[in-house]
Order: sequence, then C-alpha cells, then structure tokens
Amino acid sequence: MEKIVQIQVGEHRSVYFYDLNDIACSRDDYVILEADRGSEFGKVVSDTHLPSTAKPDRLKGKILRKATEGDMKQIENNRMKAKEALNICLRKINERKLDMRIVKAEYTFDSSKIIFSFISEGRVDFRNLVKDLARVFRVRIELKQIGVRDKAKVVGGYGVCGRELCCASYMKAFHPLSIKMAKEQGLPLNPSRISGACGRIKCCMAYEFVVYKEYSKALPRLGEKINTADGRGRVVDVNILKRIISVDVGEGKIIKMAIPKVSEN
Repeated sequence: MEKIVQIQVGEHRSVYFYDLNDIACSRDDYVILEADRGSEFGKVVSDTHLPSTAKPDRLKGKILRKATEGDMKQIENNRMKAKEALNICLRKINERKLDMRIVKAEYTFDSSKIIFSFISEGRVDFRNLVKDLARVFRVRIELKQIGVRDKAKVVGGYGVCGRELCCASYMKAFHPLSIKMAKEQGLPLNPSRISGACGRIKCCMAYEFVVYKEYSKALPRLGEKINTADGRGRVVDVNILKRIISVDVGEGKIIKMAIPKVSEN
C-alpha cells in the first residue's frame, strides 16, 4: 500500500504530505524532495507509516531520496550563503527606505531560489527590491511576508515555563487562539500573563481548553450572585478542576462550596 509522510519543507516553512516513494526514512531524517522548478530539502516530522487511502489535499509530491552526506554539506553551504544574502538584502532595504524587517533568508536545495521572510505592519511595494536582488544573485527571488507568530517560530527562544517555544520545537502548524480560552480556564486577563514571546496569546492556552470547558459546566462565574446556606453572596473565586467556589456572603465572611459534576445520564 502507498505510504505518505509529513515533511517540513526547508528550515521553517510549511508542513506538507509527501509520497514516501518506497524511500526508507524515519522521523527527524533529512530528505530531498521533488519541486515544481527544481529540488527542495525537508525534514521528516511524522511517522512513516501513514496509509494514503484518501490522499490529503496538501499532498505535494514525492521524496526523491534520503539526504546523503554530500546533500547535508550542500544544505549547510546554503545556510552559510543565506547569511550573506540576508546582509545584502538588509542593505538594499535601507537604500530604498522600505518599512520592512527581514527575519530570515533561505536558499532552496538546488540554489535556484532565495526566500526572504519579512514582517511589516502594512503592505509593502517591494517590486524594485526584488529586481535589485535578482540582479545581485542571478536566481529567482521570493519575498514572503510573515506574522509575529511565524517570526517567533523562526527566531526561537524559551517561554516562561522554561521550555523551548512550542512553535519552534514541535508544532507543525498554528491553531486558532482567542481570549475566550483564558476566560474559560479562569486565568487573569493580564496580557503579560497570557501572552507569549510573540506578543500573542500563548499557544498552550489551547491545550487544555476543551478539558476546562467541560469541567466548568454548571459552575458559576466570578462575580455571579448565588444562594448559599448562609444567605445570598457573590462568587469571588472558582477552582475549576476541584470544582470548589468561594462565596462572599457579606460582613467579611467567605465560605467555600463544592459543586458536584453534572451527570451525563
């Protein structure tokens, strides 16, 4: 049966499905891929035994071979050339006074194209910059605008948890995030507490969101008025996992109440 595998193309680009093409490779192996106008390299980021009974929409092509020692030397050489290309691009941007910040430069495996990733607050007319770079490098030039989350993935770093950023270590794609996820988990809506290195809501907000949402069923909200055995009071604290709430019934008296989980039957 035909097998497929997930490959992260290049250094920090998207993850796609590729046909194994009977190539023996494992997770974290580097491979050489077929591309529209040349060849690419990528890294295996999934198990290699995924049956393709229904081909995914993102199936890009086939793996040509597992990267050889010579291929790895070429990849490393391209990385060194990309550093020089980055400096030249920065100089050209300054000469044209463009409002954009280059994050990374990357050569394709066959050196037929250079991809420059940049961030900008708005749209940038970089057509003349592309012409300048094409005259210098004599290869195809691609300028790709990315967001702040993508920048964090490229630059890398460590979160407040002390671990490497999720996006830079194992995440294959970004998932949708919203302030609602922090609210459902009873977290303080302080930007410095719920924001990651990119300035957006932390990706880890989504990991336990479904669990907290389920556990919070039938629990009162902070500030809600409820009746207790000691009279009517206002909810001042909610422990979602333990299902214990603290209620201020007045005159400085705060009582704790356990809320039983709603039966599904």
